[in-house]
Amino acid sequence: MIRGKEAYLRKLTANLNVKSVDVGRELDGSTPPSIFIGSWNYPKVYAGPMIAPLQGDTSIMDMPESWIPNQKTQEDIIGYRLSLVRGKQTVGIEDLNNSFVEKLQEISLSSTSIESEAEFGSRPRGLSFSDETAPHGPSALIEKFDIESVKWDHQLEKVYYDTDFKAAEATIDLHSKGVPFSNIQKAFSVGTMGIEKNRKLVPTRWSITACDTILADNLLKEVRIYDIIDTYRVYEFSSLNNYYAVLLIPTEWQYEWMEAFLHVLGREELIFADHELNGGKKGYSRVGGCYYTCKMAILESLTREKKQAGAIVLREAYNGYVPLGVFNVRENVRSAMNEIPREFEDMKTALNYIETKLKLPMEKFKETSTLLQDLLRSRQTTLDGFFKA
Repeated sequence: MIRGKEAYLRKLTANLNVKSVDVGRELDGSTPPSIFIGSWNYPKVYAGPMIAPLQGDTSIMDMPESWIPNQKTQEDIIGYRLSLVRGKQTVGIEDLNNSFVEKLQEISLSSTSIESEAEFGSRPRGLSFSDETAPHGPSALIEKFDIESVKWDHQLEKVYYDTDFKAAEATIDLHSKGVPFSNIQKAFSVGTMGIEKNRKLVPTRWSITACDTILADNLLKEVRIYDIIDTYRVYEFSSLNNYYAVLLIPTEWQYEWMEAFLHVLGREELIFADHELNGGKKGYSRVGGCYYTCKMAILESLTREKKQAGAIVLREAYNGYVPLGVFNVRENVRSAMNEIPREFEDMKTALNYIETKLKLPMEKFKETSTLLQDLLRSRQTTLDGFFKA
């Protein structure tokens, strides 16, 4: 299924009528701070900074946590991202003593935007859109790269110097102290946390899912000990040509993600889905990184409330939707979970309410769903047994 989804999203972005920033071979600008590690040809990867041809504070360009709460439009976000020029060099994932990689680590640890100078082997060209990572503008091999002195973030600095602190434990610790997810992920990606001998570069898209998974697994351990909610709740949120409905159900933890793409390219109505029961997920999700980032956002909310529940998430993407990376899911679901939920006494009433907000009939989601079918079947079996008794 993931192949079908990937092929669909590639087709969706292939003919986007957008332009990235136009720069020459020399660039004097500011990195938000921002770095990007590719996955092609692993364990030799393309790594490098992303720089805007602007002076001063460019942090908004790589701070996805701020975009949806501040009501940034899709056009705003694409404008930020396509203004970032990606420089790259081929490096080994364990080559952390490379002076170029050391500069990338400085960037990832910075608390502010950094004035930067770059010289490319050729004029940067192209642009990149992905369902996993945020877009970026043109790229080229970088031949020379310099940055001004960097002021490190205090929490990231402590983790960097603690070479006996496991990367997973550092990720959890930083999250508990309120460090933004994007800052944690960049530090994780460029090898600035973990036991010293184990540190290495991690491709950006892998590091996002790794951090989401580490946090979700840890949060779930805590959620499992809490009391189960006693009603059905619906949290919802709309932005960036998406609608999200999070249905929390009064059961032990179980989770299903369903996403529908409706008339984005033409008349298509596609649903992709995956789920886990109380035992957790085995193997990588067939729907990609959005599965893990949504799971983390829901468990984050349940932990704050000290409650346990099952979760079924329905997402619809509409005409005008553009893949912007899994931050789109994480921050929309976080926003949904910050809303006051509607509460219902039974699942049927909750689903009937959600259906009034959907463009696709609920029956289509039921046909695709595993958990909904199991829950509805279990309810019917219980009722049948009651009436026969």
